[in-house]
Amino acid sequence: MSGAPGTDRRLRLNVGYGSWDLIWSFVHRVLVINLGLAAANLPLLAALQLVHQPWRYPVFFGLLSLGVGPSLAAAFGYLRRADDDERPPAAELPRAYRRLFGPALLLWTPCVLLIAMAATDVFVLRDSAPGLALVPLLVVVILVTGSSAVVAMAGLAYDTSRPRRRVLLTAPYALLRRWPLGLMNLGLLAVTLAIVNQAPLLGLAVVPGCVLSVVWRNACAMIERADTAAESSRS
Repeated sequence: MSGAPGTDRRLRLNVGYGSWDLIWSFVHRVLVINLGLAAANLPLLAALQLVHQPWRYPVFFGLLSLGVGPSLAAAFGYLRRADDDERPPAAELPRAYRRLFGPALLLWTPCVLLIAMAATDVFVLRDSAPGLALVPLLVVVILVTGSSAVVAMAGLAYDTSRPRRRVLLTAPYALLRRWPLGLMNLGLLAVTLAIVNQAPLLGLAVVPGCVLSVVWRNACAMIERADTAAESSRS
C-alpha cells in the first residue's frame, strides 16, 4: 500500500546560487579573521593556556595584551575591504596588520595602561571604606575605556587618513552618543571571551569573526553618528 502522494519526497533546501555565494563569502571572512587573530595573539593564547590564574601576573599579561589592539585593527581593516569586495583575499589581513600596527599600538597602549591602573585600584580598594564609592566609578572607567579602545581600532580602519589624536578623541564621544550599540559590543565581546576561555579551539574557529563583523557594523554607525554631530555643530 503506497503512502500519501508526496510523502516519500525528500526535503530539499532550495537556495539560489547568489545566496550560497553570500554564505560562503561570510564563512571565508570569518575563517580568515579567526586565523589572523589566533596567529597574531599566539603568545597570549599560549600563556593563558599555561597559567591558570593570569591575574596574578598583571605586568606579564598586560604586555602580551598590547598585541590585541593591532590585531583588532587589522580585522576591522579586512572587514573594511570586505565592504567593497564580498570575498577579499586572505593576504589583505596581514597587509592591514602591517599598515595599522604602529597607529593601533600607539592608541591601544594608553588604554591598556588606564585599564591596568583602574583595575589595580579596584583590587586595592575593594575592602576599604572609600572603595564603596570609588570601586563602581573605577569599574565604569574600565568598561568605557575598553569599549572606546575597540571603537578607536575600528576608527583607524574606517578612515586611515584621520589623525590618531582625532581617532582617540572621537572614540569615547561616539560611544556616549550611541551607548546602546556600545553596550551590545561590550556584551558580545564578553561572551566571546567566555566561550573562547571554555572551548579555545572551537571558540577561536567560529566565534570571533562572527562577533567582530557585528562589532564593526556597530562601530561604523557610532563613528558616522559622531561625525555627523560634529559637522552639524560646526555649521
